[in-house]
Amino acid sequence: RSPAYARTRKLYMAQAAIEYLVSILVTGSFLARITSELGISDSLTGIISAFVSLGCVFELLSLFYRKKTVKRFVVILTVLNQALFTFLYVIPLLELPKTVKIVLLVASIFASYVAYYAAHPKKINWLMSAVEDEKRGRFTANKEIISLVTGILFSFGMGWLIDTFKEAGDLRKAFLLTAVTVLVLSALNLLTMILAVEKPAEDTVEQGNVLAGMKQVFRDKNVLSIALVFVLWDMASYASTSFYGTYQIKELGFSQTFIVALTAAGSLVRILVENFWGRYADKHSFAAMLRICLFFSLAGYISASLATPATGKIFFALYYILDGIAMGGANSAVINLIFDYVPVEKRADSLALSSAVAGPFGFLTVLAISPLVTHIQNAGNRFLGLPLYAQQVTSLLGALFIGLCILYIRFVVMKLKRAKK
Repeated sequence: RSPAYARTRKLYMAQAAIEYLVSILVTGSFLARITSELGISDSLTGIISAFVSLGCVFELLSLFYRKKTVKRFVVILTVLNQALFTFLYVIPLLELPKTVKIVLLVASIFASYVAYYAAHPKKINWLMSAVEDEKRGRFTANKEIISLVTGILFSFGMGWLIDTFKEAGDLRKAFLLTAVTVLVLSALNLLTMILAVEKPAEDTVEQGNVLAGMKQVFRDKNVLSIALVFVLWDMASYASTSFYGTYQIKELGFSQTFIVALTAAGSLVRILVENFWGRYADKHSFAAMLRICLFFSLAGYISASLATPATGKIFFALYYILDGIAMGGANSAVINLIFDYVPVEKRADSLALSSAVAGPFGFLTVLAISPLVTHIQNAGNRFLGLPLYAQQVTSLLGALFIGLCILYIRFVVMKLKRAKK
């Protein structure tokens, strides 16, 4: 109830919204614009998009930072991360050979996510410590609503900007303005973290030997059980959505503005259900809420699998709506499972280890599926003798992993013993 913590909660909401705006510009169709400009193939774009998953491995680096205060550590790595994000839009403007630009793009994305994920567990634990346990569901819902509302308006503006300059044949100017936008957002993000207060850490395993802390976490049955949820979630997401950006731009021929409109529709639906899912999780559990959300996610992937140039607008609109319903709860539930089932002193390390375990599975899933994408495209968009686009097949694979995750939560996670508050 401290005024300082109340201010920190508001700053956390602002920080999350600003960080979300930056993420919009470096993922999905916006990232696909950069890769298309550099002449990068769909399969390689999918692999590059999956670096966010491989970057999760570097959450393990946070385990080696054992000081009671983490603010300085988080701020420094965040500045590095967002400087590299800004550089992504500078790369297409450089007068360098195409191969060099591609290498710079790949290296910058990889390094940016290393910095992001090395700080991520400490940042979440730091900022969430200002929120009461019994209010986490509602707080997370409100935080995401603010991010989504600003994200809708921001996406329309940036989508219109890119389409306008693209039609004028001056995409380079759009990249320059986008780089400046990322730079300004990064400065605001830095300011919110500097003004946020840090709750003094308790003398816990956080301060002990790194290997001893890791050993304790790995011995915790709840942590290992939840880690598999992270694994299945990442495999479903990266098997499918990593390839959607190029599919929408190339095969389906969507404009940037239309893609933004689809994203906005999903975000609006997500806003409408955020508080409902938050209250449901606070009353029941995040595991129960997540299982229901994943049924909508499953239906969304099936819808995406039906999208073709003739039906793409309809079925991708349905995909975004169903995904919005699912993500209204699922986006916060996966992390909050740690807060439900893991003791306070193990939370930061558990977040790091769960994501680090899941990360390689997500990345390897993309590596395994990328040759399939190339094979289907080279075969004239045919698979097993059927006329199918590669992204239709990857959507079905995503649905398969989501189905497995639903069963696992029902028969394993929901039977775990909750941690004491």
